[in-house]
Amino acid sequence: MRSTAIAYPLEDLQGWERSLLAFLVEKERRSGSRRTVEGYSRMLQDFFGRLGMTPDEVTAQEVFVWAHGKGLSGRDPSPVTIAARIACVSSFFRFLVRMEIVDRNPCDRLERPRASPSPPRGLSAEEIRRLLAVIPDTPVGLRNRAILLTLVLTGRRRAEVFRMTRKDLAFEKGRWTYTYRGKGGKTGRRELPPPAVDALQAALRARKQDLEALGPSESVWGIGSATFYGQLQGYLREAGLPPAGVHVFRHAAAKLRREAGESVEEVSLFLDHSSLAVTTTYLRRLEGQEDTGWGRVAEAIGVGGGGMRLPTLR
Repeated sequence: MRSTAIAYPLEDLQGWERSLLAFLVEKERRSGSRRTVEGYSRMLQDFFGRLGMTPDEVTAQEVFVWAHGKGLSGRDPSPVTIAARIACVSSFFRFLVRMEIVDRNPCDRLERPRASPSPPRGLSAEEIRRLLAVIPDTPVGLRNRAILLTLVLTGRRRAEVFRMTRKDLAFEKGRWTYTYRGKGGKTGRRELPPPAVDALQAALRARKQDLEALGPSESVWGIGSATFYGQLQGYLREAGLPPAGVHVFRHAAAKLRREAGESVEEVSLFLDHSSLAVTTTYLRRLEGQEDTGWGRVAEAIGVGGGGMRLPTLR
């Protein structure tokens, strides 16, 4: 992890820095999200940078003023932003209390505003088809098409897809599977649907590569999520669709599975949502088993279904 230490102005500089870094390390391990950790780091640096004091001096009043204060944009924060700021500071102080570094959490006295986040938006099958239609058959386009199909057909989170390396792929019992490390450190193995396999194979050929030539820890994409995000915005504009983040494909995956006839419980298991998948029995039953739902989704977005699954990747 890059150094994200807060530049505390007082004497116990190294002690507080160590506490912050330990908190961020624990947060990353528990959440499995580097993006969450970077967001918490930025907010904590802004909070303590503005206050100019160490955590043991912070009061509820200081947290309240900062959480409700204007940001860099000069605008008043939304209820969602206020709640996120308080949650971040409170999480850090809960860690300090657990570690017996401080004896109180100033956020305990604060009430968090009621926030009504906008509902998630998932692309429809027709919108996915429009998006696929504008992606060119160039090496870059073929790679991005493979990433998009993997996101839609597997429903995995952005980081889980972009972390995919050669050693995560295996051909077992007539089908390709991939392993992943999800949110909260959860690991699993699932089928990689044939349309995604075919798209990945085409992308590798266009780059004059194959899986045998890749090192075990080498990315199968050769691209980071930030670069893909920028190129995705161009595709969305060309397809006449509004801007969206990569996470929209996870929402699309859930929406398309539901429209294809799967139950809410089946979709929850597919997405590893612990709020509904409450038993390890169901999670174990899903581990590594054949994915029977991708065919209907693939047909809906126009990339074909069924067919014999051959070990075309080597």
